[in-house]
Amino acid sequence: MIRYEISTDPERLDRDAVHRWLSDESYWAKGRSREDVEHSIANSINFGAYRDGEQVAFARVVSDRTTFAWICDVFVAREHRANGLGKQLVEAVLEHPETKGVYRWLLATADAHDLYRRYGFHEIERPERFLVIEPERLATICADG
Repeated sequence: MIRYEISTDPERLDRDAVHRWLSDESYWAKGRSREDVEHSIANSINFGAYRDGEQVAFARVVSDRTTFAWICDVFVAREHRANGLGKQLVEAVLEHPETKGVYRWLLATADAHDLYRRYGFHEIERPERFLVIEPERLATICADG
């Protein structure tokens, strides 16, 4: 397994790469604006993974740092996949001093269930307790108001 350096220093983030990965290459954030990426970075705990000084992966955590944390925008550059980097990134997130004591974690994925299951993630047991407003629905509600 290749070892990567993982840092939460926001100054090290390659924001051009993060924006490109999310807005051009991800399935969940297609077309996300640079402004939205910058705003989300400013309000999250960000994890950059680096190989030889170059950023090759990203993840962020939205959290109150006690009761709840949402892992999101996890992206590994194509040429660094299947090297154990996803595992290293998830471990860094879960073991970080600002998140280590959090007792309820949430994430959404279309294709990495097996990765997250090995860390204890599972399907929501009582989905009837969870509600969501999707962007298109929010736009409709706001327009009607």
